[in-house]
Amino acid sequence: MYEPVDPKVNFSEAEEKVLKFWEDNSIFKKSIEIRAESPEYVFYDGPPFATGLPHFGHFIPSTIKDIIPRYQTMKGKKVERRFGWDCHGLPVENLIEKELGLNSKTDIEKFGIDKFNEACRSSVLRYVEEWKQTITRLGRWVDFDNDYKTMEPAYMESIWWVVKKLWENGLLYEGHYILPYCPRCSTVLSNHELNLGGYKDVHDPAITVRFKVTGAGEELIKEDKNLLMGNTYLLAWTTTPWTLPSNLGLTMGADVDYVKVKDGEDFYILAKARLGAYYKNPEDYVTVWTKKGSELLGLTYEPLFPYFSALHTNEDGSAGAFRVFNGDFVTTEDGTGIVHTAPGFGEEDNKVFKGTGVPVICPVDSECKFTAEVSDFTGRFVKDCDKDIIDRLKSEGKLVKRDQILHSYPHCWRCSSPLIYRAVGSWFVGVESIRDKLLTANYKITWQPDHIKSGRFGKWLEGARDWAISRNRYWGNPIPVWKCEDCGKTICVGSRDELKDLSGIYPEDLHKHFVDKITIPCECGSSMRRIPEVLDCWFESGAMPYAQNHYPFDNKDYFEQHFPADFISEGLDQTRGWFYTLTVLAAALFDKPAFNNCIVSGLVLASDGKKMSKSLRNYTDPAVAVKQFGADAIRLFLMHSAVVKADDLKYSDDGVRDILKGILIPLWNSYSFFITYANIDGIQAGGHAFDTDLPTNPLDRWLLSITQKLIFDVTNAMDEYDLSKAIDPIVYYIDQVNNWYIRRSRRRFWKSENDGDKKEAYEALYYALKTFSKVAAPVIPFITESMYLNLKQASEPESVHLNDYPAFDESKRDLDLEFKMDTVQKAVSMGRSLRYQFNLKIRQPLKSVEFVTRNPDEKAVLLEMEESIREELNVKKVVFHEREDELVEYKAKANFKTLGKVLGPLMKSASSVIAGLDQDTIQSILDGSTISIDVEGTSVDIDIDKIIIERLEKAQLKVVNEGTLTVALDSEITEELQMEGNVRDLVRGIQNLRKESGLEVTDRIILKISGSQALKSAYTMFSDYIASETLAVKMLWADAAEGFITVEAGEEMWSAKIEKA
Repeated sequence: MYEPVDPKVNFSEAEEKVLKFWEDNSIFKKSIEIRAESPEYVFYDGPPFATGLPHFGHFIPSTIKDIIPRYQTMKGKKVERRFGWDCHGLPVENLIEKELGLNSKTDIEKFGIDKFNEACRSSVLRYVEEWKQTITRLGRWVDFDNDYKTMEPAYMESIWWVVKKLWENGLLYEGHYILPYCPRCSTVLSNHELNLGGYKDVHDPAITVRFKVTGAGEELIKEDKNLLMGNTYLLAWTTTPWTLPSNLGLTMGADVDYVKVKDGEDFYILAKARLGAYYKNPEDYVTVWTKKGSELLGLTYEPLFPYFSALHTNEDGSAGAFRVFNGDFVTTEDGTGIVHTAPGFGEEDNKVFKGTGVPVICPVDSECKFTAEVSDFTGRFVKDCDKDIIDRLKSEGKLVKRDQILHSYPHCWRCSSPLIYRAVGSWFVGVESIRDKLLTANYKITWQPDHIKSGRFGKWLEGARDWAISRNRYWGNPIPVWKCEDCGKTICVGSRDELKDLSGIYPEDLHKHFVDKITIPCECGSSMRRIPEVLDCWFESGAMPYAQNHYPFDNKDYFEQHFPADFISEGLDQTRGWFYTLTVLAAALFDKPAFNNCIVSGLVLASDGKKMSKSLRNYTDPAVAVKQFGADAIRLFLMHSAVVKADDLKYSDDGVRDILKGILIPLWNSYSFFITYANIDGIQAGGHAFDTDLPTNPLDRWLLSITQKLIFDVTNAMDEYDLSKAIDPIVYYIDQVNNWYIRRSRRRFWKSENDGDKKEAYEALYYALKTFSKVAAPVIPFITESMYLNLKQASEPESVHLNDYPAFDESKRDLDLEFKMDTVQKAVSMGRSLRYQFNLKIRQPLKSVEFVTRNPDEKAVLLEMEESIREELNVKKVVFHEREDELVEYKAKANFKTLGKVLGPLMKSASSVIAGLDQDTIQSILDGSTISIDVEGTSVDIDIDKIIIERLEKAQLKVVNEGTLTVALDSEITEELQMEGNVRDLVRGIQNLRKESGLEVTDRIILKISGSQALKSAYTMFSDYIASETLAVKMLWADAAEGFITVEAGEEMWSAKIEKA
């Protein structure tokens, strides 16, 4: 006997039992132990921060990172699954700052770096237990006990080794660049981090300012006598007024046309293409001259502000600032076509001034407040000065136009503050010099979806920039570089032992507040101190392959034999995050990719298409969703979607309900059906009935065949890391078993005698369900475990997840039989679509279904399977016709798309001729013939592509065509057919009542029925059928009374009551 199965299962409660079974029996641990001598499959798990709770965004990669290791384990591999925690960086610091009431780096240093770092250390793992509970409840198997933490000394020491190797390879250097900088966090961000914080739409001032021309080249002065009269101005546009005090130049496009126009008593110079943005009517100005930007290089102008006016001339006497330059980045899409240039605050601006001898001016401090150099605004946050700067320019007559612009602006990925581009010193990894290595590494990676390789990731690598890895912060891995303040000598330290050799001190803890106290004697007689910066936390996660193994200090041989990893997976955003940093460091250190296979998932959005937001409360709490629907339903909802193809997914509870209703409940119904009837009949399937001989019943052979197809399709897709292709066959198979095999075989299970056919049906369904439980186990691990535990033989592994993955057995595959069943299902599906379209409910018997097919193989199958078709479509007979015109009348119309190009002006006449084609001619064209028609003396060949055929149904017939097959239903419902339909409605209602009453499927009943005279006639005619279908041992026609329920039957209404006999 099998353990009885409740058809009304609560999946969440059932999953809790499975979780307990896994834990009590150490199933995860055993899954690794039994593969101890097997080849290893290496999986890297990207470390999340434990400073926040997991959300739906974590559910997608977590599910993928569970499916693939489970599959590979069942395929015979040993798969360690070590979890990791990202412990350093701004996310932790920002959290602790808020808790301690600290608002700036100054506050932190007053509070004490040592105390601040220790506060970070004590809080960084605060949500570890919640993470463990949530991830475990999702069904993911992962090793939390042997986790790695980026703040552990061994991990940090390996990071130092990585830095030292980059140093030795000439890939680590200190430089000054224009970089995105967070004023709130007081540190730079790397270019790839910009994509993590994203861009937000913000309103900023957009102003046009005029710069008075003070000088020009001799030729231009000769040509334009009024140029230096003090009333000619260059117009420039900016959305960052706070950068105007640092303006040192104006940049024009060399090949852009610029005009000088007279406007009242003043003259303005701007791009010709931008005149329309400043003047509504051409008569509002007079054009004085037009010149290319390259001709205006000699122009100089008066500084807007006096702070840096001394830079007008360089120390060597050469031309300095406040003049016109040319740049290829200038466009005429907005502004004036002249770019305000402040080399301390713009990357392109900075390039313009390279080699000019003009120093880079960046008069802001670490919190982006103006320094004393900008005396009128000293100590104020730069963006807060916009209004006052604009007001000053207006009062001085330098403001020409003031607007507001809504534009996309980068924000910090952790504190959400708007970023400032500014000149700043930083330590860099020379990525540009190894770009070819990155591209070669990428070429070796199998990406899923494939377009990531040459698309988003490949394009990013092609434009890869040097990576700013230093952060002016505290809670991170210190950059292991010591520098002598006197002689400038710099060294990089690659281990704790090396630091001990150099300093005499062995650091037990490598954090900033410990190692910054360690000095190294310099050969000049002075002391070397560590530079103050710490590493970008993305550097630490990118180095996790080495650091989690404490490479090269421990596990050296193991690591080198198991690198690169076989598999990783994260979301699309990590193409510019973790995937990128992994690839940079692996290519730099080993000239290899860090991983061989990667599944990239999309993002989960709220049902309204917006980002999931706690404040907006626009999504269900993940824990609540799991408790309500079960983890399998959520896993399947996520995986059976475009999100596994790196597209976005809108999460909705309704979507998960659809998975339950359309997939998991039907699967459970199939399993429940087998268990229920096997227990009734005392059947204990062995699972080996078809080891040597195939079943005799075609339905059973077909079931075995599609089970092999399932194994074949899912295995191939999983081996290609294509989850979409892997899960579609699983979903389709559930439908085939439930809605075709069981429905077609139901009466074989119902019959009372236990003959060979019945036993064969049990064995076939048992084989299908148990095999399915193994195939789908990696995807829906709970329901498959529940099924397997009840179905397994005593000699089989104790968990479905300890089994080998099913191997494809070609001897059980029957392609001819699959074709036959596909053909029948297609015909039945077309018939059902007609019923649905014309509101002919499936319980209402019809006279006939009528077929026409131009495919002889198709016809042979339909003839052979006539009885199945009749039952499935609930018709009294199946009729075959030779020609489609026996079902429909044809009407031909010209296909203007194909004929119009050929006939041109003859099209109208051709259309008339085609409309007059007779039935036989149209049938001939349908059969593949080409006919010739005369159009005003021109012979035109007509085939199926040149006409559009409409099918006009004959009386009472409802017709549909698909390819070679035409299906028609006779929709006339006679009185007798109507009575039978009403009876079938009654039977369905009583069967539902049996379930609601809690009756067993074998319980007999006493049935009382009431209704109209017409229904009584139907009851009398079909009483034997009613009794047989409802297991009624006694039936009475009685007046409706208390306890009767109503059952709708078209326009009629039955009343019925049942009692257990």
